[in-house]
Amino acid sequence: MLPDPESRLLARDELATSVLANNRAAGRKVAVAESCTGGMVSAALTDIAGSSDVFSAGFITYSGHAKQSQLDVSSEILETFGEVSLATAWAMASGALANSDADIAVAITGIAGPGGGSEKKPVGLVVFARALRGQDPDDYFTQRVQFESNDRAAIRHAATLFALDLLQPGRDALRPSEDIALPAP
Repeated sequence: MLPDPESRLLARDELATSVLANNRAAGRKVAVAESCTGGMVSAALTDIAGSSDVFSAGFITYSGHAKQSQLDVSSEILETFGEVSLATAWAMASGALANSDADIAVAITGIAGPGGGSEKKPVGLVVFARALRGQDPDDYFTQRVQFESNDRAAIRHAATLFALDLLQPGRDALRPSEDIALPAP
């Protein structure tokens, strides 16, 4: 059974509050580059009063053109790998750092459905990247996650929570990872 909207909102707000408090304690600012979540991560953070001392920027780059113009994602990356790819998520995170004063950036791109999926890139596939200012770009965390659901709201909610968790300072040791599958409650 799917959580009700109120439970989803509570889980999101608790995690966003924790992300802000922990990054505030670490003395750093955050930025988010979003595609399939359409600003949900940015909204989660900015719904919390006092977030302005931690939240630097949110880029909602739903189209390939927006990814190029706002985040400097190259047309070669988009043409070669597609908008939902490790390379694109990596470039989005890199662009979010380059175009903000943030110390950490997380990028999200995926297929929330219910349509738009393919055999290679099914509905529920979301790709994440996490970049720290000053980090070797080869060490940026990237991961493909297959959220096991066909429900658009559930996939977007699960992706939002996953992205918020990636903003936690305790995740700084993460490095590129293998693909995983998760339920999207």
